[in-house]
Amino acid sequence: MGQRNAEGRPAIAAAVVVHEGRVLLVRRRVSEGRLSWQFPAGEVEPGEVREEAAVRETREETGLTVKALKLIGERVHPDTGRLMSYTACEVAGGHAHVADTDELAELVWVALAEISGYIPYRLFEPVQEHLDVVLER
Repeated sequence: MGQRNAEGRPAIAAAVVVHEGRVLLVRRRVSEGRLSWQFPAGEVEPGEVREEAAVRETREETGLTVKALKLIGERVHPDTGRLMSYTACEVAGGHAHVADTDELAELVWVALAEISGYIPYRLFEPVQEHLDVVLER
């Protein structure tokens, strides 16, 4: 898929950051429908690849330096209609905090069993499968 969806809107790159048996979730100040808790994410800028955008957005939103490991998958999001990519990341440095107070209200590290309390609908299947493997119950 390209870097834009059918309407020409930039693609969104999400970072699935796992550290010490937990995954990083952020809560946006403005929710997109039922999407309040989600992975750090943002628009892919011109000339940027998806994995780079996921790393950059994580740093901008949470102050955390992460390293992209692999692209998990991509889809058109069923709620927003935006082209989404999901990149598995590991922490390379820093301490997670709400760095972008305009965008984020809070963040949390959650265990696999706790995800459904924050995200009450099914995760994108390849993301769920990735988390099932790296965050063994």
